[in-house]
Amino acid sequence: MIKKDGRRELFDKEKIKHGIIRSIQKRPVAMETVEDIIDDIEREMLRGEDQEISSRAIGNAVLKRLKKIDKVAWLRFASVYLEFEDLTDFEKLIEKPSK
Repeated sequence: MIKKDGRRELFDKEKIKHGIIRSIQKRPVAMETVEDIIDDIEREMLRGEDQEISSRAIGNAVLKRLKKIDKVAWLRFASVYLEFEDLTDFEKLIEKPSK
């Protein structure tokens, strides 16, 4: 996996899990759903043609799935992953049309 700063790391399911768990704290999302998300992302990344996967691709895959199951968890994950600075960053994301 290629990080934002160009460093390379091994794909780590536990890091993804940790980020998702933090975003779903006190939300009605089952751990089974978290495991399903992680497994789905891993399969998607392995199907890709690239040998190296960017952390951006992984983060976007998490966002896509969280948005479908819990909007609060989606915003929480986005605020950390996209490094929100202030309220306008939240507003821009919320107003952005879904893909």
